[in-house]
Amino acid sequence: MRYEDVADLLPGLVDGTVEVDLRTRTFIESDLRCQAELARYRRLLRGLGALRTTYLEPAPGSLAQTLNALAAEGERRVARSILTGRRVAVAGAALGGAAVAGAATAAVMVARSRRRLLAG
Repeated sequence: MRYEDVADLLPGLVDGTVEVDLRTRTFIESDLRCQAELARYRRLLRGLGALRTTYLEPAPGSLAQTLNALAAEGERRVARSILTGRRVAVAGAALGGAAVAGAATAAVMVARSRRRLLAG
């Protein structure tokens, strides 16, 4: 048996989705390359698990900056469309900007309430 024969099985062994026969398990346990690869997969899974519980606090003022940038872009589109006579496009741009601003606000509010629940 060779490493190449079992390489595709290794991630599944780490996350428990693959089972192997005794001969294959014996080879994996004795092969240094397999052991190194298993260790890498375990570290990767631990790192991914840690990301689930990590909360990144947005920088102060980032919500206001985002909303201001969206509003400014909406105003530019309105001015541009008035000059070119495309009023329907203006309405779509304004609604799209409002939707994005609302979604950004909701995301920040949910993240903050979730953090409070985890802290409490």
